[in-house]
Amino acid sequence: MEKIKAFFKSDRFAEIFRFGVTGALGFIVDYGILFIMTEFFNVNYLISAGVSFTISVIINYFMCVFWVFDNIKQKDLKTVLLFAGSSVIGLFINQFLMWFVVEKMDIYYMLAKIIATTIVMIWNYVAKRKAVVG
Repeated sequence: MEKIKAFFKSDRFAEIFRFGVTGALGFIVDYGILFIMTEFFNVNYLISAGVSFTISVIINYFMCVFWVFDNIKQKDLKTVLLFAGSSVIGLFINQFLMWFVVEKMDIYYMLAKIIATTIVMIWNYVAKRKAVVG
């Protein structure tokens, strides 16, 4: 029980909490842009998903660098490239899952986005932490 209490008071818990808040904001941006582009502008859901994901990644980057991770390495080109590389992989995972869940499982694209986001979120935490903290 003491270990659990200690974890909730730890810097890592605070970091995970901040990452969750950042992720929630990113999800709102991602989900909102996806919906608006697809429903109001009749853009294909895969194009909308790529654009919305990319915009949310940019917001996520700045929030991670300036708020989420305390032990940030220098904000140098290598860190940016690692972050961007992990985001490109996240985009690939997102797009594949969106396509697969919508086309092969015949699930509504907005529900597919929730499924894809949940899986990509795990990848994002591990990869982005590695990119900005080391």
